[in-house]
Amino acid sequence: MEPLSGRKSLTDEVHDRLVDALCSGALPPGTPLRQEALAEELNVSRQPVLQALGLLRRGGLVEPMGRRGYRVAPVDGKLVRHVYDLREAFDGLAARLAAESNASDRESALRAAISQGHHALGSGDTAKLVAADVAFHQTIYRLSGNPLLPEASAVVWLQIRRVMHAYIQTGYPLDPIWTEHQAIADAICVGDGKRAQILAVEHSRNAKHRLVSNMKDTDHQAN
Repeated sequence: MEPLSGRKSLTDEVHDRLVDALCSGALPPGTPLRQEALAEELNVSRQPVLQALGLLRRGGLVEPMGRRGYRVAPVDGKLVRHVYDLREAFDGLAARLAAESNASDRESALRAAISQGHHALGSGDTAKLVAADVAFHQTIYRLSGNPLLPEASAVVWLQIRRVMHAYIQTGYPLDPIWTEHQAIADAICVGDGKRAQILAVEHSRNAKHRLVSNMKDTDHQAN
């Protein structure tokens, strides 16, 4: 992480920098987070670091370690189930509303998001893959016409980014994910809200099952 520029409030900048590090895997689950060390690395005082860590704790991204500060929260099956249960509701609603909307750029925006995904698949770059996946779903949220959806789901999507990164790093196949994305996009483009919602919910459930199964396999191999 590089020193901060001071364009935002220091607390916001520290928070954003830590979120990027948490979601990219630069700070993996279980990593201790010392206020003094973070303040020195980011070239700020301890106060904005403490405030940023408090925000991250409320979002479930870090957890306290008593007097020793904080550590990055674990990514486990329990977290995945909780996060993806909420994601089902958000994604299903967004897909249905997007299909029922009259957004003039609906087809072009979804085509661009799918194209970004295929480009990311070809690159094999984890950061690009996560960004493309998030961008696809956030495009649907925007097309839903409900401005509260992105904000209401923001904390959930921070956790999803962490989970996605951990999943991609295992080397599991990603083609099925983008096949499902294409089907959702097709349903939205033809205005079939019911089918779009069903496919979006199924997509979230499939992701949850793949992730939980992968975690069980990893735990088994570790033992």
